[in-house]
Amino acid sequence: MAIKSFQGKRDTSQGKEDAQILVSDYMTKKLITFKAEDTLDHVIEQLITHKISGGPVVNDKNDLIGIISETDCIKHISESKYYNMPSDVNNTVGMYMATGVDTIDKNTNIFDAAFKFISSHRRRFPVVENGKLIGQISQTDVLKAAISVKGNTWNS
Repeated sequence: MAIKSFQGKRDTSQGKEDAQILVSDYMTKKLITFKAEDTLDHVIEQLITHKISGGPVVNDKNDLIGIISETDCIKHISESKYYNMPSDVNNTVGMYMATGVDTIDKNTNIFDAAFKFISSHRRRFPVVENGKLIGQISQTDVLKAAISVKGNTWNS
């Protein structure tokens, strides 16, 4: 007489992934945004006041048109303030912002987002839906998600 199995009935849920953690679960939805016509002095004040390192630039329809960062503002400082030149009214966000911005989809798995951060050396990605800015995911948001997963599924 042959032995059928010592393992008992198999759990059919083994091997199935738990619900995915998505970018939309951790992205920031209330953002400090800028317009292309804003002055860089205004941007610098906002970055310092809100303790942020950059922000998305949108038009009147909330379409993402660029990103302005501390680095972009430092370029402005090095080009004018360093040489004690007066602030030019034409020193606008539109002149210094980065265009052609990399974005990320709200339905991206948070760990795929982490890989995108590693491979791109970016600190943040705007989240866009149908061309409209709906949020932003940062490296800190990915870390928060990782801590959440550790608390729920990993052994401490």
